[in-house]
Amino acid sequence: MSLLPDTKLVREFRHRLTGRVIAPGDDGYDEARTIFYGGYDRRPALIARVADAADVSTVIRLAREGGLELAVRSGGHSVAGHSASDGIVLDLSGMKAIDIDVENRTAWAETGFTAAEFTNATAPHGLGVGLGDTGSVGIGGITLGGGIGYLVRKHGLTIDDLLSAEIVTSDGDLLYLDEDAHPDLFWAIRGGGGNFGVATRFRFRLHELDTVVGGMLMLPATAETIEGFIAEADAAPWELSAIANVMPAPPLPFVPEERRGQLVIVALMCYAGEVEDGEKALSPFRVLAEPVVDMLRTMPYREIYPPEEAAFHPTAVLRTMFVDSIDHAAAGTIVERLEASTAQMPVTQIRVLGGAMARVPNDATAFAHRDRRLMVNAVALYGDPAGRATHEAWVDAFAEAVQRGPVGAYVNFLGDEGEARVRQAYPAATWERLAEIKGRYDPTNLFRLNQNVPHVG
Repeated sequence: MSLLPDTKLVREFRHRLTGRVIAPGDDGYDEARTIFYGGYDRRPALIARVADAADVSTVIRLAREGGLELAVRSGGHSVAGHSASDGIVLDLSGMKAIDIDVENRTAWAETGFTAAEFTNATAPHGLGVGLGDTGSVGIGGITLGGGIGYLVRKHGLTIDDLLSAEIVTSDGDLLYLDEDAHPDLFWAIRGGGGNFGVATRFRFRLHELDTVVGGMLMLPATAETIEGFIAEADAAPWELSAIANVMPAPPLPFVPEERRGQLVIVALMCYAGEVEDGEKALSPFRVLAEPVVDMLRTMPYREIYPPEEAAFHPTAVLRTMFVDSIDHAAAGTIVERLEASTAQMPVTQIRVLGGAMARVPNDATAFAHRDRRLMVNAVALYGDPAGRATHEAWVDAFAEAVQRGPVGAYVNFLGDEGEARVRQAYPAATWERLAEIKGRYDPTNLFRLNQNVPHVG
């Protein structure tokens, strides 16, 4: 449905909202409609940059009454493009109030914060929480999907530090959730995504998080170094979380010219513990091979997020999976498949899990892959839209070749892949429970621009 900026509906939104309503033709419209991933050119009828929970409720009611498609945007990092719509976009980026209780180590934060903004707000108190590995990700989306990042082995998922939440449901009501208040809905939003409403505030448990040892280590990528890296990361203390991006070395100034384009492991690492112990924990990785680049150092945690270019909007095909092992044969397959790719930048991302994430029972939250050892993402970044089918075939074949153990998926990394893939993010019992809760809190499926769990009945 397409609307002009001076329609009755747009005027009504502007009249009823405290926040800003951005319509086609307004200054900043193109910037406001742009999301992180490229390949999407949605032109919203209007973008409601809400100011508070009351605005959120108003937008939901107006969208429901008008039969309008509603997209919810926190940081805009949905791989499937769910952060944008040709209908209404509810933009949370203006909601950035935070209340930090230093003594009790908790913080109430509105969901317009990005991971970096939240981390910068808590850092002066030497406190923090794990919020993925990309600073521009919105805390709303990453939390609702689970939250796997730099502290996954030390402190678990983001949702493991979620103490309570406030959410506006499809009828426009603001609910407070915790283990005692609406416990079924609180269970569902911890991994069930945006199916149940719009989260407006989260209350997090904070951890002492000041200085860490980590950063980026680049190693030559061979079957031996990949296998060795995973073995060392798996055996490391829980304080160390590691992400191995196997990819052609990018043409960055700090990468030696003769290594550019060659396969390397771009490892992002974070040791959240004593500095001396961190240096010991990282030393085995440095001897796997002569490092191409070694940027591991002691740093404030707030500096752990890699720098980002605001104009970078990659067009990508991605397949996410959980696997139980990467043996020598699988490591060799990764090298072979990357070398065969025709993408501008093919990447295999391997995250070593376990630790605190695995201490929580699988059925304690809607995120239910606690016992999986590794998460692997096959990514093809490309430019020409005509080549998408080729890159999709590449990632599909890659996933089939590397899969070890039961098939599973991380909901935050799913693209627009259909219900069968969404179901792979949840065991059958979890899916059925989510569907039942969906039917009670969003019976008309207003919140469908997500990895959707349709209700039963």
